[in-house]
Amino acid sequence: MKKHVLTIDQGTTGTRVMIVDHDGRVSGMAYSEFPQIYPQPGWVEHDPEVIWDTTHTVMKKALLAASIQPKDIIAIGITNQRETVVLWERETLKPVHNAIVWQCRRSAAICDALKSDGLEPLFRDKTGLVVDAYFSGTKVKWLLDSLPGLRARAVSGDIAFGTIDAWIIAKLTRGSIHATDYTNASRTMMFNIHDRQWDKELLRVLDIPAAMLPRVVPSAGVIGESDSDVTGAPMPIAGIAGDQQAALFGQACFHQGQAKNTYGTGCFLLLNMGYEKINPTSGLILTLASDEKGQPCYALEGSVFIGGAVIQWLRDGLGIVSDASQTQEIAESVPDTHGVYMVPAFAGLGAPYWDMYARGAILGLTRSTTKAHIVRAALEGIAYQVKDLISAFEQCTGKSFTDLKVDGGACRNNFLMQFQADILGCPIDRSKHIESTGMGAAYLAGIATGLWSPGEQIRNLRQSDMVFVPMIDGKLRGRLYSGWSDAISRIRSKEQ
Repeated sequence: MKKHVLTIDQGTTGTRVMIVDHDGRVSGMAYSEFPQIYPQPGWVEHDPEVIWDTTHTVMKKALLAASIQPKDIIAIGITNQRETVVLWERETLKPVHNAIVWQCRRSAAICDALKSDGLEPLFRDKTGLVVDAYFSGTKVKWLLDSLPGLRARAVSGDIAFGTIDAWIIAKLTRGSIHATDYTNASRTMMFNIHDRQWDKELLRVLDIPAAMLPRVVPSAGVIGESDSDVTGAPMPIAGIAGDQQAALFGQACFHQGQAKNTYGTGCFLLLNMGYEKINPTSGLILTLASDEKGQPCYALEGSVFIGGAVIQWLRDGLGIVSDASQTQEIAESVPDTHGVYMVPAFAGLGAPYWDMYARGAILGLTRSTTKAHIVRAALEGIAYQVKDLISAFEQCTGKSFTDLKVDGGACRNNFLMQFQADILGCPIDRSKHIESTGMGAAYLAGIATGLWSPGEQIRNLRQSDMVFVPMIDGKLRGRLYSGWSDAISRIRSKEQ
């Protein structure tokens, strides 16, 4: 009998494929990074064909690692970097441009114009989002405005738009399915999260043709099969969710009041709000997530643009570490940062600031500053940004966090997790499956195909790896955070 789910976790810096069995065990896994493209400062692109080639390759490697055949797969689950935009020709599946990555700030001027025209409340009310270059809509508009003849081709139906999930589905099915799910659609600035449909008024404001948009489906449900020539056997595509909503599901945060934080390229804190529509404050956004059956519900979200990516920068940009795993030992080699703070605003600041023009800085340098102090400040900077998010959530909801479930690659770093608990003053519960994004997509696909029952069975599959408890007092916590707040104030842009 088919007892395995193949889950594709297509992230910002690489693609991971896992084979998950009926007991929730990962029986095979493969991962590969792919290149980042920086055409100019503040711009970030990916080659969509490289993303697909990488995904297709690691799918085969994961099956080989699990020692199973394509015919043994009961379903495919897909989770993805969310706001990244791909436009392609429907007939040939050829991209018309590199993918515009969620981190890219090239559409900031479009956002400024929308705000100047007083349109931000319209977008906020319908989509739950702020007007920011982070989201997909203004990226699509930039492409349509910038590439001659593209808008006319989109109007005629020749051009398809999708976030990365839709692009992968198109490649898996050789173009026969053009679809996305509610969670990904809710990140586009074009989707009404209350009516659950593409919004005609917003499309008109952005001048984006409806003909290029994908069909929107629930996160759990069979939408069709992969092409057997692509995957070796037809596989039902049954689970789709943006990476952070998938992680919320993978952490079994199905009900109102349950929260998780993912430490990936960025940091993303989501709080399940159930079916209650609220007006988010404190720089937070309202988005769609999945209930225990894979149907849409609301979630409150705060996003940090640069989280684990700062560790990658220490390795690839500065060259002061050769491997990310070294950062824990280096950070622990000094008792503190010696007054150094690093604000990694390489792509502006996300929640709660939403400053598109802020840029990163290292402050408090002296002649006695060493590599270890800078590495420690970089890790602490990730935790401080999450503290900013938690403070905003508590202000918005009027409730304090008593614990926090965490996942993502950077949470392997014990120093970071301990400092996170210290600066928050609450326990940090690290999942045994730190790749909760992939597990969430697997659970959604497994529910849709009957491998698992919704609710309690999924909760029982989620296990804790370690719980980190605060080790510093409130006075020190306050002094450290005050220094961070001062550092943030120094790098804010004058446009705000």
